[in-house]
Amino acid sequence: MKAGIVGYKGSGKTTIFNVLTGLSAEVGGYGGDKSNLGNIKVPDERIDALSGKIQPKKTTYAEILFVDMAGTQSKKSSESGFSPAQLNEMKASDALVHVVRDFDNPALAEPANVLRDIQNFDGELIISDLLTVENRLARLKKEGNKGEETQIMERLKDHLEAEQALRTFNELDDAQWLKLAGFGFLSRKPQLVLVSVDETGINKSFPDVEGFLKDHELELLVLPGQAEAELNELPEDERAAFLEDLGIVETGKSRFIHKAYAMLDLMSFLTAGPDEVRAWTIKNGTTAQKAAGKIHSDIERGFIRAEVMDWHDMVELGSEGKCREAGKIRVEGKEYLPKDGEVLHFKFNV
Repeated sequence: MKAGIVGYKGSGKTTIFNVLTGLSAEVGGYGGDKSNLGNIKVPDERIDALSGKIQPKKTTYAEILFVDMAGTQSKKSSESGFSPAQLNEMKASDALVHVVRDFDNPALAEPANVLRDIQNFDGELIISDLLTVENRLARLKKEGNKGEETQIMERLKDHLEAEQALRTFNELDDAQWLKLAGFGFLSRKPQLVLVSVDETGINKSFPDVEGFLKDHELELLVLPGQAEAELNELPEDERAAFLEDLGIVETGKSRFIHKAYAMLDLMSFLTAGPDEVRAWTIKNGTTAQKAAGKIHSDIERGFIRAEVMDWHDMVELGSEGKCREAGKIRVEGKEYLPKDGEVLHFKFNV
């Protein structure tokens, strides 16, 4: 999964990037216009238990790749405020993490205003998509195209001109959206609004923005960016006490992972053997055959069946062979929907 960290200049998004990745990218705008890249391994007790029991040559966790993009400047015009590089980075992301400031920043003239920044940024995404749609319609008109794509683009244009993000446009089916995937519409991407607060706002709620978030299908996470950054600097044995002093039960990174997986409707199936124990991330509702394609396209094409094991059974018994002897393996076909944490072994024909 690739998450693009976006936001206005001075929002503290690079601090959030450092919190999530454990890196030390320059903050305060000193990074210039370059993007920062980093990834995190998704903690998984099931992988830990399987790896501890099987002792494979390699253990591989699911990963989230973060791209911390250069801060954008709010625009109050009909033109998008995003640079071509920012547009490309956002279009290549599976989800956007919009970092919003709710702390004093002496480098900025305007005081923090969470609702304003959420509305303005979502407006930027809408304008960018509207420009894309208008350019496409102009091209289709020049070609004399009056078919389905033109009709769809006109409907999208009406929705965007009403200042509505495409994530709230529910008149197309999955097949139709798939045909439009190449446009990389930004206002349709899942978006997590991450409000960065100071230590006094750790338990703060934002009732004034809840209505906007619900109407625009946006998710919210509140995180004390600077405090979490200080936590990362501490030795491991001092972190629990620091969290307790702040009244934080779970680290920001852990809360982010849970929120992101829920927002994107993701889960992990597992593979386990002497060579490797590994987590594979898929969407809920993915068929066994499509899940096999995450490992290799040849396995998807030649899919015969999936052998399914409970990870608890494999930890208890120690191997796939022992699970087979104990009758703890069941066979499923290509339309089976794997469940989170199941261990799968695919049989296929090349």
